[in-house]
Amino acid sequence: MDDLSDTPWFVAQLRPQGLTRARAHLENQGFVSFAPELQATAIRAGVSKQTRKPLFPGYLFVSFDPKTAGWSAINNTRGVARLILGDPRNPMPLPRALIAGLQARCDASGLLMPPAELSVGDQIRVLSGPFADLVTTIETLAEPERVGVLIELMGRQVKTSLPRAQIERLD
Repeated sequence: MDDLSDTPWFVAQLRPQGLTRARAHLENQGFVSFAPELQATAIRAGVSKQTRKPLFPGYLFVSFDPKTAGWSAINNTRGVARLILGDPRNPMPLPRALIAGLQARCDASGLLMPPAELSVGDQIRVLSGPFADLVTTIETLAEPERVGVLIELMGRQVKTSLPRAQIERLD
C-alpha cells in the first residue's frame, strides 16, 4: 500500500462483489486504492475459520488529483458503481487525517491491526464474531494475542477471551 500523503483521497461505491475487480482495474489504470480489512471469525459446520472482511463493505478509497485529466474514468471502471462526490466538477477530498489514521492502523496488506497498547480496565468494542458490537472491559491480558473479558450472557457474567484482532479500544 502506497502512502501518497500529497494526493487527495476519495470514496468509490462498489458494485456487488466488486472489490477485487475494482482494485485490479484501478491499478491497471494507474490509480492507487485502499480498502482496509478486519480479521473475522466465520463459523461453518461448527468449524471456526479466520477470514478477512472489508472494514467499509461496498466502498473503496481511491487516490487521485482532481486537477488532472482522466480521473473521471474511475466511474467507468469494472467493479466500481460510482465515485461519491459532492460536486462532480470540483470533488471534495476526504480529510487527510482520516486516511493517514487508517493507514497507520493497517499492515502492508491492508489488514486493520488492533491497538498495541491495551490495559486491564480499558473499554473495548468487539468488531466481529458472535459478540460483534459488544462493549465490555478488559479483565486480563495473559496471552499476547488474546484479551480476557467478562460478558453478560443469559443473565450471568461469563469469562471468555477474544482475539486482539477482533477488538478496538474505545477512548
